[in-house]
Amino acid sequence: MSEKPIVHFVGSIPLPDAETVFRTLSGATGPHLRRLPDGETGIRKTWIRFLQDVLAENPAIEYATDVPPFKFVQWDGKVVREIPRLRIKPGMTPDAKNFKTGYADMAIESWRLFERLQKEGAIPAHVKFQISIPTPIAPTYNNMVPADRPKLLPPLTQHFIGEVQKIASALPNDHIAIQWDVCQEVLAWEGYYEPGPVDFKAETIDVLGRIGDAVPSAIELGYHLCYGSPADEHMVLPRDSGLMVEMVNAIVARVKRPIQFFHLPVIKARTDDAYYAPLKNLKLKPDTQLYLGLIHHNDAAGDATRLATARRHTRVDGIATECGMARGDPARLSALLAAHVKAVEVG
Repeated sequence: MSEKPIVHFVGSIPLPDAETVFRTLSGATGPHLRRLPDGETGIRKTWIRFLQDVLAENPAIEYATDVPPFKFVQWDGKVVREIPRLRIKPGMTPDAKNFKTGYADMAIESWRLFERLQKEGAIPAHVKFQISIPTPIAPTYNNMVPADRPKLLPPLTQHFIGEVQKIASALPNDHIAIQWDVCQEVLAWEGYYEPGPVDFKAETIDVLGRIGDAVPSAIELGYHLCYGSPADEHMVLPRDSGLMVEMVNAIVARVKRPIQFFHLPVIKARTDDAYYAPLKNLKLKPDTQLYLGLIHHNDAAGDATRLATARRHTRVDGIATECGMARGDPARLSALLAAHVKAVEVG
């Protein structure tokens, strides 16, 4: 019997505040946790939607009123929302210092609460605080006209690296983990976005490498690959895990520092070997763990089957949902938490 997997939470949780998130998740799954996020409540509940305003407020950026909005369409053709396009003002270059995303400040505030609850015993002593952050590619691909991506990405990447540096200088590095949320990159590799001036694969791996190596080595590092879930449905349904394996291997080859984990989603309907077979081609370092988002609502038998099928092709170190849970039905949370525990204890 292989070692029991841990419970991993991607980030967002449908609860009103961070303290409720910490107490609820710890109470339900504490013995199986290695890291705990703050639930991305408040402005982050809709993940990066608020970054539209952050970018628009930059003095070097303006709305591209002559360009149609970007239609964010999920796999079944439903338009989730239309996103007004932004562009760089003629002759201007964005300055990293003029972006105000607030990720570092929000992480530092949540850490203070995490630390207090851990000292009280509400959070197990071995659990680290997980800080989930979108990559700079996410708002760039969603919000900018394609031609201006290369003008925005360098300063925005510099800003996000600065947020990591601010977190690292304020918090005990050996008690925290940073998870980069990789969504728009996955969709781009699936052909979802219009081409830009730079090859998207080269652009993606360059940025993911830079932000990975920007995390100090004492802080745990992870990557969550995602197919999007703004309406609790994927934007694209992957044919199998092959594209994600390609991306993971490219990240591993590019990032110089150790990577503690990768999280990959698993579609509910896919219990067949074909979906999981490419996982045997993963080139993870010995100390890098693989977490699979195979837990789905009210499907204990399916959870067990997906885990068993995956294990025929790779080692599974952790289980999770496909993505964050905040956009799903809050009434499902309790059952989902119980499903995690059941899958771990059976597995």
